[in-house]
Amino acid sequence: MRILVIEDQPDLRAGVVHALRRQGYAVDAAADGADGLHQALTIDYDAIVLDVMLPQLDGWAVLALLRESKAIPVLMLTARDSTADRVRGLDGGADDYLVKPFDVAELQARLRVMLRRGKREAQTVIRIGHVTLDTAARTVALDGAEVTLTAREYAVLEYLARHRGVVVTRTTLYDHLGDESDDTMSNVMDVHIYQLRKKLGAGFITTRRGHGYVLA
Repeated sequence: MRILVIEDQPDLRAGVVHALRRQGYAVDAAADGADGLHQALTIDYDAIVLDVMLPQLDGWAVLALLRESKAIPVLMLTARDSTADRVRGLDGGADDYLVKPFDVAELQARLRVMLRRGKREAQTVIRIGHVTLDTAARTVALDGAEVTLTAREYAVLEYLARHRGVVVTRTTLYDHLGDESDDTMSNVMDVHIYQLRKKLGAGFITTRRGHGYVLA
């Protein structure tokens, strides 16, 4: 999943980005409303974390302009804890609302709910042969025994599992799971695929040469 964080407070922005990346999300960031809106309109994000008080364009304006063309799930952040502000955000097209200061764990939980709701994913357990993914707990088991994956390995596996039977190109994986912290696509996805095969079985992920990867 690729997420955009639009927040002008440097420490808070850095903290949220770091926490989400540790969870395996690909995360981009913007420090003002104009830059954030430009990124949101030009890149296909799975969710946006949007602060209300922003320079150049405030969060209300960003949300209104975004909703003219995109239905990306939006979690709004604000320091103002008033019913009127929450109602304004939700009526304006926000999917959820979080008041500062907040616990990052709560933000992560709210994002997970938004992402499941946005993709209409009622199924939280995916079974493929001897491998079981619990997407709510973000765990993987092989023949009932839990397998330890890095956050990015898990993200690659879940994406392939949700597109089971479809050939997914390396570029597609990078577009959805890479972010501005990755300098180049190079062979980073190949490395993740190699590690997944070591942990889950050499034949678990099939390579279609010249095309991409597929889970049968």
